[in-house]
Amino acid sequence: MCGIVGIVNLKKDISNEHLLIKNMTKEIERRGPDEEGVYFSKHAILGHRRLSIVDVEKGKQPMSYRIQDTTYTIVYNGQIYNAKELRQDLLENGFKFEGHSDTEVLLKAYVFYGKNVCEYLNGIFSFAIWNDKKNELFVARDQFGIKPLYYIILDDSFIFASEIKAILDFPGVETILDKTGISELFGIGPAHSPGLTPFKNIKEVIPAHFIIYGLDGFKDVEYWKLQTKEHTDNLEQTCEKIRFLIKDAVERQMVSDVPIGTLLSGGLDSSIITKYAGEYYKKEYGQKLKTFSVDYVDQEKNFVKNDFQPNTDDYYIDLMVKELGTDHKKIILDTPELFDSLEDAMIARDFPGMADVDSSYLLFFKNVKKDLKVALSGECSDEIFGGYPWYFREDSLNSKTFPWSLAIEERQKLLNENISEKVNLKEYIDKRYNDSISKVDFLDSDNESTKLHRKLIYLTSNWFMQTLLDRTDRMCMFNGFEARVPFCDYRIVEYVWNIPWEMKAYKGREKGLLRYAFEKELPEEIVYRKKSPYPKTHNPSYLKLVKKEISIIMENENAPINKLLNRDYILDIIKTDGKAFARPWFGQLMTGPQLMAYLIQVNMWLEKYNPKIEI
Repeated sequence: MCGIVGIVNLKKDISNEHLLIKNMTKEIERRGPDEEGVYFSKHAILGHRRLSIVDVEKGKQPMSYRIQDTTYTIVYNGQIYNAKELRQDLLENGFKFEGHSDTEVLLKAYVFYGKNVCEYLNGIFSFAIWNDKKNELFVARDQFGIKPLYYIILDDSFIFASEIKAILDFPGVETILDKTGISELFGIGPAHSPGLTPFKNIKEVIPAHFIIYGLDGFKDVEYWKLQTKEHTDNLEQTCEKIRFLIKDAVERQMVSDVPIGTLLSGGLDSSIITKYAGEYYKKEYGQKLKTFSVDYVDQEKNFVKNDFQPNTDDYYIDLMVKELGTDHKKIILDTPELFDSLEDAMIARDFPGMADVDSSYLLFFKNVKKDLKVALSGECSDEIFGGYPWYFREDSLNSKTFPWSLAIEERQKLLNENISEKVNLKEYIDKRYNDSISKVDFLDSDNESTKLHRKLIYLTSNWFMQTLLDRTDRMCMFNGFEARVPFCDYRIVEYVWNIPWEMKAYKGREKGLLRYAFEKELPEEIVYRKKSPYPKTHNPSYLKLVKKEISIIMENENAPINKLLNRDYILDIIKTDGKAFARPWFGQLMTGPQLMAYLIQVNMWLEKYNPKIEI
């Protein structure tokens, strides 16, 4: 995995901007600690930071390819999982290869397929290709936005980067927080609307989109979307197809020139991934697969059972390690680390995120990186197979808003009086919600239950899942580490999208179909374990730390957050250990302590990025 940056200016010669591109590339050094590369031409400069995983010698970037009178140059972040098939197609069409990197395959695939290239790709990617003859830049992002890409158009320059911090190094780029940004932070956050960031004028390339920037102007095109079709396979055929697709996705994603492992929580999803990965690793290399889990100091003592987190992971992890024979390491994090890493987690995202859930990921990956550069994760199964409680709760199904974020009145109450008069969060949230569900296609045969669940799965896959994918990418790449997500293979998502809800929720269970499909593949205790999300700390010392910090911020009248938020309400939240904010801030895990940590991150963000407030 890597990080990319670039500048295009079609009206002036920028080929001497060596220091500028060096500084921008330096900002994303953590994404690619192994190597740096830069390409210069009259109207385009491309920068690259590399995490070397495949074809260390011949996969260097930026990579150029000249054919006839045109040179194409690529900077690329990601992994193409069908590179082998694409390579064969290109060989049959007269292309030759110097190495075995997927970068070279992707570059030559673009030369062959042109702007339709993304339709041929199975992978995780964001990339930019410069055509020196046409003076044209092509940038694209994978179907689910697993790999990030941001941009801004400033005067005559198109500036792009894997992370916002690199764009902010460009002269004249301002950090501005307007009504939309405030609505994103406090109405949608820690999620975000596709294409937007909290910074005015800085956008993201929308997942499943490509952009062409050249002499003909700016063009933004959607190249893929979910197609609603009749599902004709019976239950057994469906299960067989699901097993095939998941196994194939895992095996494709095991491609690497460096050792690879998995993240094993003892849940159904990570156990499925680990089963197939372990079998592949043993067959190909004759070795045990390395697996990793995370927990917290004194978790057993402090754990409080609830509907969302019914049990801890230890027993189930041990069961799977014994069942699959993996080489396992448990990583134990302590409360002070979680708290101290809140700022790094915010900087990794470039805006506030999922608080200690983010910082836990960041520390987890930091520790896994000591042994590996790459691991597979079971993330994204819940979104597509129906694993969340809101798929089964009537209040969520009929809420007419994002079901992981129902506390709209409480969110509005967070804003101080001056801001609240100008920013209507419910109005903003309603618009984003309605715009999103208007894109859902239904079949004439869909009953009301199917329609409701289609909407919910679409929303969860395009909003909630994106937040988790952002978290995974930023926290792992902050450590120069790559996490891959086989359940996000677009073929799996396409197939499962059209399976009727009654089949997905087989026997009325969350992920009932997935459980049934793997009944004979995994221990019964794993298959029918109640869903338990990524573990958060239950240590009361964490609550004490965040309460103390947010109290200090509230006492400081110069703290920037006090210009935006309702101080009295936040004091009530502190005094009641978060209970004054009656419902979870976001999802299942972000309750009182995590809300306070989010507000701490907001204040850190305002201090570090110092946005000008425009409302």
